[in-house]
Amino acid sequence: MPLLEIVDLHVEVEGKRVLRGVNLHIEPGEVHILLGPNGSGKTTLINAIIGSPKVKVVEGKIIFKGRDITDAPMDERVKMGLGVAFQHPPKIRGVKLRDLLQKIASKFNRDVDVEKLASVVKMEEYLSRDVNVGFSGGELKRSEVLQLLVQSPDLALLDEPDSGVDVENLTVIANAINELCELNLKPSRRRKSAIMVTHLGYILNYVKADRAHVILNGRIACSGNPNEILKQIMEHGFERCVQCLQERELRR
Repeated sequence: MPLLEIVDLHVEVEGKRVLRGVNLHIEPGEVHILLGPNGSGKTTLINAIIGSPKVKVVEGKIIFKGRDITDAPMDERVKMGLGVAFQHPPKIRGVKLRDLLQKIASKFNRDVDVEKLASVVKMEEYLSRDVNVGFSGGELKRSEVLQLLVQSPDLALLDEPDSGVDVENLTVIANAINELCELNLKPSRRRKSAIMVTHLGYILNYVKADRAHVILNGRIACSGNPNEILKQIMEHGFERCVQCLQERELRR
């Protein structure tokens, strides 16, 4: 049974149609990459999957673990095993990062060593600080991934984990994502899955992905091998993908 199925999904944001018939199929243990220019619908798709009130599904279905969650509230989706690392997470004054992590662990009945997991993303010294307050761009990303490590969702949604971070931070973040996906695994198979949104594809130098999808104008223009698709984009921009999308529309 697929872990996630998205069927002919149409989504609006503030009355504007952003996604126009997206189809996506993810098996357990797979890592998928979403590529596309700014405004193409990548973040909107992540928000639709997690159930953000910022988006409105007007047509189609989102099926997770065999259950239709299209109209399910966000907290139910999280309990089922969805987790998200936001591109621009909120600052939470008066709440220490350690307390938030312990609350997450308690919520999901996980007996975890918060200090040990914090060391994976080099955040030990930040545990006594207010959540995301005064954090740099790289620290924000590491904090978000740390929260996912504590939650250990079956499907992690990561919005631009490689955006605005230097190589050192990116290496730390990527190692944590690899641990998140492959924790307690047989060598040949991941236990966890992920969808990662990326604009430039830097994360692919550090995280092995199974499949990539290019989103243009709210539609998936092409899918395939992540490295091959990224190479094509680096050489020709998104022009080839635009042609693929136009040809597909003509065949309909």
